[in-house]
Amino acid sequence: MSENGEKSTPGAGLINGLAVTLRTMTKRSTTQQYPDVEPELPPRSRGVIALLEENCTVCMLCARECPDWCIYIDSHKEEVVVPGAARPRQRNVLDRFDIDFSLCMYCGICIEVCPFDALHWTPEFEYSELDLRDLLHDKQRLGEWMPTVPPPPAHDVLGEPSKEEATAAKKAAGPGAATAAKSVPARPRREPPAKAAPPAESPVPPVTKAALPAESPVPPVTKAALPAESPAPAPDAESEG
Repeated sequence: MSENGEKSTPGAGLINGLAVTLRTMTKRSTTQQYPDVEPELPPRSRGVIALLEENCTVCMLCARECPDWCIYIDSHKEEVVVPGAARPRQRNVLDRFDIDFSLCMYCGICIEVCPFDALHWTPEFEYSELDLRDLLHDKQRLGEWMPTVPPPPAHDVLGEPSKEEATAAKKAAGPGAATAAKSVPARPRREPPAKAAPPAESPVPPVTKAALPAESPVPPVTKAALPAESPAPAPDAESEG
């Protein structure tokens, strides 16, 4: 009896299993015989993390943002004498940069927050160890993964040059070349359609005094020309009484 109270046919499970086998027997297998056949991984797959030591400025952003606290950084300060400066400057020198891959969960936050592109993803995943302590990679071993970092995608030809490209172009041109960044091709701008020119107006000749009509002179008003005022009438005697 089955759970639903129905009678089960003897050998029904064997028949269903053989039916599944027959259906999958004609399909092409997608299993790869690893490690004899290397897997085809995406170009930006997340494997081990590589370190470009010369780009690291010991800003500690990666260690602070790491949710697993698996990045350990030590450094010291050195004075650098700058010609023409009043006093020497200080810079951070990287002494230790370790990543414990036994704690790492491959979230990629350390790579995203790095402002100087010192950390990179690599597609390498074959770094298992027999001893757990060997999964702590120091800066030398992290630097050995850099040759396996895939190149970045090609830049859009019509896109604007990035700040890093403009800065690198200025440094490559040397001091005094302020216009080196203009050599990077920029996106062509679409110019608005040209407006039709207005029809040419006929020139208006200048107006001179000779061209104006002569005004008739107004004679001056004298007292003789004014009408004489009539004297006021005397009041009558009867109207006064």
